[in-house]
Amino acid sequence: MELGVISSILLAVCVSLVAYLFSWKKKLRSQKLPPGPPTLPLLGTVLHVSATEMPQSLKKLSEKYGPVFTIYIGNEPLVVLIGYDCTKEAFLDHSDTLSARGNTFFSKAFFKDYGIILSNGERWQQLHKFSLTTLRNFGMGKRGIAERIQEEAHFLVEEFKKNGENLFDPTELLRLAVSNVICCLVFGERFDYEDERFTNLLFWLKEFLNTLSSIWSIMLNVFPKISLYIPGPHQKAFRNFGKIKAFISESVNHHKKTIDINCPRDFIDSFLIKMEKDKDKPNTEFHFENLFATVMDFFNAGIETTSATLKSALLILLKHPDVARKMQEEIDNVIGQSRSPSMEDRIKMPYTYAVIHEIQRFSDVVPLGLPHTASKDTEFRGHNIPKGTTVSPLISSVLKDPKYFRHPEKFDPGHFLDEDGHFRNNEAFIPFSIGKRTCFGESLARMEIFIFLTTLLQKLQLKTNKALEDIEITPEPGKNGVIVRTYQLQVEPR
Repeated sequence: MELGVISSILLAVCVSLVAYLFSWKKKLRSQKLPPGPPTLPLLGTVLHVSATEMPQSLKKLSEKYGPVFTIYIGNEPLVVLIGYDCTKEAFLDHSDTLSARGNTFFSKAFFKDYGIILSNGERWQQLHKFSLTTLRNFGMGKRGIAERIQEEAHFLVEEFKKNGENLFDPTELLRLAVSNVICCLVFGERFDYEDERFTNLLFWLKEFLNTLSSIWSIMLNVFPKISLYIPGPHQKAFRNFGKIKAFISESVNHHKKTIDINCPRDFIDSFLIKMEKDKDKPNTEFHFENLFATVMDFFNAGIETTSATLKSALLILLKHPDVARKMQEEIDNVIGQSRSPSMEDRIKMPYTYAVIHEIQRFSDVVPLGLPHTASKDTEFRGHNIPKGTTVSPLISSVLKDPKYFRHPEKFDPGHFLDEDGHFRNNEAFIPFSIGKRTCFGESLARMEIFIFLTTLLQKLQLKTNKALEDIEITPEPGKNGVIVRTYQLQVEPR
């Protein structure tokens, strides 16, 4: 009798599996998505896409399947775009259907579609417009914020000098400096580099983002219901997220007690004033959850990428001291030593400006672009992309597109210089993405990278104890191309 029950259960399981496989294959055929590698139920294309070197494996797949192909994260399709022409066509020519923001289960678990980066529709339009207007009022792209960056750059130089002739890793100092610019905008104050509350906040943010870029994030998206309850590093992300939210909540409460509605001090003040103004609107987007998520967007988009670019810049200049010398000559001729670099100096410094562009292109610190979603059924390059399908550009394939950069895998400032040494823009230079959903902090990031880097070169000589041939400027292996290699340097006052 027991044997008969077991046999019946096994038969039911087998029938269910067969039925599932048939329905799954039928669903795949009905979608008529762009081609891609073979996929397995539940596991997707895990056998063909590396979880630790995803950008490289996606480039490899494009050699077989072309610039538009489909991979599967679990049972969910992801259409990948390769190269500038394809990415431009998708997000400029089809911006009306492919500009919605795609969400992963992991991001929804934390942000629930609040804020700017992950929202869509009316919410995105209102928060995006409000945030850009508020930042412009506080001087983004103008002299106000530039002066704060100049001030922070001098604090950074002094911190570098404190190391004397000792070798040191610049990573944390660069993060502290960049973070302080964001803190000035959001909280209305900068912090001392040894302030415990400040360093705790940055630690929680770093740990949270490290989890988001790890294999555990991929696992959570593949097996969302299971992964939420099993132990692992991803559980720490939820704890750190809670600590960050408590920190920001405390700051918001302090702002409420000290606010002057006629004289907003920072972004939080401005948002609180808007919240009060719209409090009687039933569907207002100006409430705490959107305030918190938007502040998180500022930190997530504005700290790691900019500080990583600066970290990569110093490493590249250690590898290429001749480039650093030419930049310093131009800085000395145009700016001198008596005043701080300003954004207005760029047009007189074509070589320095070209080097900074090439650093951003070569560093490629965000190789995988943020996901988009098709807002309706779309035909793209002869392929069907159903409504709701996630579409993601491989930004790395754009910044290293051989059609637009003659030496895509090499560091070459000539990519942005003409024959006469004048700065030459390149349309495939899109480190901040392209189209409607380009990074809203682009202007701020450009200011920070230019002012911080030129100030460091103006005041300091960069030195290393390594032979040039031993300095490796490619990203850390096995980290999806997002981690700049660890290194140490010395500085000497000029």
